Amino acid sequence: MKQRLLVIDDDIELCQLIGKYGEQAGYQVETAHTGSAGLNMAIDHTYQLIILDVMLPVMSGFDILTEIRKSNQTPILMLTAKDREDDKIKGLDLGADDYLTKPFSMNELMARIGSLVRRYTLLNHPNQQTMQIIKLNGMIIDAEGRSVTVNDQPIDLTAKEFDLLCFLATHKGKIFTKKQLYAHVWEEDYNFDDSNIMSFISKLRKKIEPNPAKPIYIQTIRGVGYRMSGEKI
Repeated sequence: MKQRLLVIDDDIELCQLIGKYGEQAGYQVETAHTGSAGLNMAIDHTYQLIILDVMLPVMSGFDILTEIRKSNQTPILMLTAKDREDDKIKGLDLGADDYLTKPFSMNELMARIGSLVRRYTLLNHPNQQTMQIIKLNGMIIDAEGRSVTVNDQPIDLTAKEFDLLCFLATHKGKIFTKKQLYAHVWEEDYNFDDSNIMSFISKLRKKIEPNPAKPIYIQTIRGVGYRMSGEKI
């Protein structure tokens, strides 16, 4: 069965181009040109990836992202015509997994799509070695079920937040630089700036740490990077 992609963008020609390249790569590509139509499709159907434009009439991409994340953790790649730091960080803070600034090459887009779909599929495949239960000082990570609880309380994470947490947890005690985290979790050469990696870490801490100002799980190693702590039980 083909992996399904949803493209939500009011640029019809761009949607057609993404559809052409996506189908050549073996994906089933569906498109929506309005926010309301795209939101309905995202909620009513299952996709391996959603490509979402920020600049949409009536309902912005940020609004759609917020609504999708209320019930759906499908990976989301944001498209933006604005090369502005605050727009990128806002999308990530709302639950986007990656972003791409227009104009972009189709080769780069397909590389991003492949990375996100591959990672999502890997962590959802029941026969992979990564499927395990990880326990860390009150935190339980079910890699197969893609669920996390802290002190028996369920934690709602986006797909990329879960990938990052799971990667750190499976390498407990090992220090990773921002560049290494990006290479392993995003499976690409490093092209995020430091503030975006820090944004993901900050969001995770707010969700999993009893006191984000004094983290017990994801620790910062000043001048180097991050590591997962917490005594294994």
